Amino acid sequence: MEAATQRKIRVVVAKPGLDGHDRGAKIIARALRDAGMEVIYTGLHQTPEQIVATVVQEDADAVGLSILSGAHMTLVPRIVDLLRAEGIEDVVITVGGTIPSEDVPELKKLGVAEIFTPGAPTQQIIDFIRDTVAERRRQAD
Repeated sequence: MEAATQRKIRVVVAKPGLDGHDRGAKIIARALRDAGMEVIYTGLHQTPEQIVATVVQEDADAVGLSILSGAHMTLVPRIVDLLRAEGIEDVVITVGGTIPSEDVPELKKLGVAEIFTPGAPTQQIIDFIRDTVAERRRQAD
């Protein structure tokens, strides 16, 4: 398929749990949109079920979870389990926020493609999502 005819990358940016800080998520959503991706920002206080329903409804290629509350080891496994229950194995899962380095291996073992901590350059996030989605599309063809 020609790159010009391939649909835009669709990314759900979500704030799971009770964390009320969304500035970083909004910055990432804007950067991804400016890079030509379709971005669906879910807003604050989303349950894992709401996030997965949005991923399914929007036929998303990627989901970015922004978590600053420290609940990532509870929320991320739940979201991954719900995605798998829906038969979704090819969505690129990224997590951003205050994630202690000792939790990174466990999150990656669950299926998180990458973790971006505060200060990660937006271009790094854009490139990672673009490259990883492109690779998964090639594998699916």
